[in-house]
Amino acid sequence: QLQIVDSGGDWVQPGGSLRLSCTASGFILDNYAIGWFRQAPGKEREGISCVSSSGGFSSYAVSVKGRFTISRDNAKNTVYLQMNSLERGDTAVYYCAARRPSKGLGSVVCQRRDDFFDYWGQGTQVTVSS
Repeated sequence: QLQIVDSGGDWVQPGGSLRLSCTASGFILDNYAIGWFRQAPGKEREGISCVSSSGGFSSYAVSVKGRFTISRDNAKNTVYLQMNSLERGDTAVYYCAARRPSKGLGSVVCQRRDDFFDYWGQGTQVTVSS
C-alpha cells in the first residue's frame, strides 16, 4: 500500500511563502500523477493543483494560479507545491494525493478532482495570519 507523506505546513504572515513537500514510502512517485488539495474549516475540499506523472501537464485552480507552482524532483522522489504571496484565504489543511498508475491517463493529464486520486496524505496545516 502506497503511503503518502505531505509536509511543510507552517504559520506564515500574509505575503510570505511556503513550500510543501509530497513524498512516498517505498514507492517511486515518478509513475504517479500527483494532486494538491486543501480544506479550510467549514468548507469543502478544493483541488488546487495537479501534475501528470510525466510532468508535462499541470493544472491550477483560479484561486492560486500565478502564486503557486507544482513541480517534481524525481531524484528526490518528491513533488513540491511552492506557495508565494500567501493570503489569509489560503489558510487550510493541505493534502497531497496520488493516482494509481494502472488506471491510466495520469501519465499525460491530471484533474483536480477527489475521485481522480487514490492515495492521500495525512494533511499539513498552513496558517496565514499576522
